[in-house]
Amino acid sequence: MCRKGELRLDGARVAPSARVEEGQDVRIPPLPEADRPAPPPDRPGRDDAAMIQAAVIWKDEHIIALNKPAGLPSQGGSGQGGRHVDGLAPALMFGYKDPPKLVHRLDKDTSGVLLLARTDRVARSLSEALRHRAVRKIYWAAVAGVPSPRAGTIRYGLVKMPGGPRGEEKMRCVHPAQIEATPGAKRAVTDYVTLEKAGGRLAWVALRPVTGRTHQLRAHLAELGHPILGDGKYGGHAQDNPGDGWGAGTGGALSRKLHLHARTLVFEHPVTKAMLTLTAPLPPHMAQSWAFLGWDEREAPADPFEDRG
Repeated sequence: MCRKGELRLDGARVAPSARVEEGQDVRIPPLPEADRPAPPPDRPGRDDAAMIQAAVIWKDEHIIALNKPAGLPSQGGSGQGGRHVDGLAPALMFGYKDPPKLVHRLDKDTSGVLLLARTDRVARSLSEALRHRAVRKIYWAAVAGVPSPRAGTIRYGLVKMPGGPRGEEKMRCVHPAQIEATPGAKRAVTDYVTLEKAGGRLAWVALRPVTGRTHQLRAHLAELGHPILGDGKYGGHAQDNPGDGWGAGTGGALSRKLHLHARTLVFEHPVTKAMLTLTAPLPPHMAQSWAFLGWDEREAPADPFEDRG
């Protein structure tokens, strides 16, 4: 309801994190009557159902994990259209009476591991683990240039910029010394390690978001001067990069799609208490780029941050 703008606080759209204060006006759309059974979830079409089921990389009685395709939104909302993971969840019931529930999100153009809980209890437990940063996340990206130093920590804060003509979100980096003095700015921390490079033109970088801000990885890398390949929002719209003029890509040989992938999630199973490590293969456009550049995903360490704590 928040993402679709149906819930309003003092007449304005509201984020799920907002806290209501005394005297504020809350507008809630009509809700289903308590004694009226909820309508059955809409069943996705055959092709969509087959697509989302083929994306499953882990399934047990409590959790489903997907390798979310690039270009598929996690949820509906402003500008997202009607085809998204949340809307396709009825195809992932696998005998349960209710669809699984998203416990976190990935940007529309980011691929990789996405968790869904099959029960409310598991959803609460996983949400708590994510909130307390008990879930280890590792992303892979191809970036313009080669970061120097090859490994480090980015600590720029992030603040939301005014919306564009279509209301799209974009974040601006704020120097750590200016975060407290910048209204709306939030602390953001990203660890990175360079795994491989293609001369001085491109690098394969592993990323570990310590915090989970909107567009954090994309904005942080662009602020370093190494935007993610295919990132027109933060890296500029020029696909060609003559000389040292980095933009969003490196020419026609590589895909124009965003090269950002949620590679690995490591967390304690909320029911069995076993440690789970879920790894998603590269999406087709990134696998093609890796092959073109001679990079082999099998040679990468499972956790390049292990020695850094």
